[in-house]
Amino acid sequence: MQFSHVRAAFFATAGLAMVQAASALTLPTNALVASSTQQFSIEAQDAFTLQGITVVGLGNTTQPAGTTYAFSFPITTITIGSGLSIEKGDARGSALEFSRVRNGQRLGFTLANFTINYAAKRVQADTTPFGGATIRQMNIYTYNVAKPLTFKYRFPLSITLNETLDELILTPEALDAFTSALQLRRFETGAITGVSFGSLTQHIAAQFRSRPVSSTLYTPAPN
Repeated sequence: MQFSHVRAAFFATAGLAMVQAASALTLPTNALVASSTQQFSIEAQDAFTLQGITVVGLGNTTQPAGTTYAFSFPITTITIGSGLSIEKGDARGSALEFSRVRNGQRLGFTLANFTINYAAKRVQADTTPFGGATIRQMNIYTYNVAKPLTFKYRFPLSITLNETLDELILTPEALDAFTSALQLRRFETGAITGVSFGSLTQHIAAQFRSRPVSSTLYTPAPN
């Protein structure tokens, strides 16, 4: 199928979503220039240094050039609900690994297949401790809406959507996951309790990638 046909099909599907206000509709966006970028805060970076934690992007995750502690996740689907509101956005296939060495042992866990759940106001991810079982879509962060979703249009067909969420605070269950998987001591846990883990910036453009990214769920390798 030619890109012109794919483009037409996408916008036809999007148009269908706009008239189906009573039911949710999930749209694939893995072929579009659509990404969610997390920039970890200075406070989180300082905590990682204190704890000896290394953060590495895996799967579809990339690190924007010239940045430190910033990771970009391709948005693979968005779900549109009633009133044309976006219910959630998924970044399947992306992951972050948090690890450290303590007493000669490598410890850590992986967050993967991220979801911004707008209905619950939570960021969720599959959470897998090294050598342990995966907890699907654990609530990882609460957030604040720093810049609401904005829609920009330029003639003849340039459409972009942008949004920024900040004050990413670990939920109690995510804090427990950090503490357990990394064997954090009390003062190390205190360094990330109630601390913002930075911001998430979402950007979606009505243009195609040179090739679609995979939307297959990321599965951590055994550790």
